[in-house]
Amino acid sequence: MYSPTIQKLIDLFSKFPTVGPRTAGRFVFYLMGKNKEEVKEILQSIAFLKNHVKICPSCFNAYEPSTGSGQKGEFCQICSDPRRDKALLCVVANEPDLEAIEKIKKYKGFYFILGGTVSALKKTDIEKLRFKELGERIKGRPEIKEIILALNSTGEGEATALYLERLLKPFGAAQGKKITRLGRGLPVGGELEYADEETLSSALEGRR
Repeated sequence: MYSPTIQKLIDLFSKFPTVGPRTAGRFVFYLMGKNKEEVKEILQSIAFLKNHVKICPSCFNAYEPSTGSGQKGEFCQICSDPRRDKALLCVVANEPDLEAIEKIKKYKGFYFILGGTVSALKKTDIEKLRFKELGERIKGRPEIKEIILALNSTGEGEATALYLERLLKPFGAAQGKKITRLGRGLPVGGELEYADEETLSSALEGRR
């Protein structure tokens, strides 16, 4: 049996997404092999993350209020950029998906991060995501002309997209907003985070 300290850390690491006890144990013994300065650097980075990185109230992306770009406002760098196209709102599941789309440098609109996807349309799954906040973001915003559902081509992504289409249908009918999804190019079962730039660019341009 592991010592209580080691087991506690294994239990804590096991709470990370996709991390099981075996991988968590590797993390713990990896840290044990590091010197005090290296461990101190990790601890300081975690503390800095909690104290200085904030969540944008508009798109829910993580950002630092004071960066080298000089962005110091209440909103993230993307939401604060007056050059972005206000007519476009791209809905993604998480931060890595946003980063993947930004990396191709072909989308100039705004974003909204749901916070995940649903495996089945269960009430508990729906309540933990930002569907309500998305409705509030869109409501009474005539400048938004198109809402792009940029979700993974997986079962969970498809279930989430179908739910979103039903949720957003009243906005399309009453406010003339177009609801689109990524076009062909992204393979079935593929995830945005791991798609190459050419494939993702093709899917974005071919949205329908």
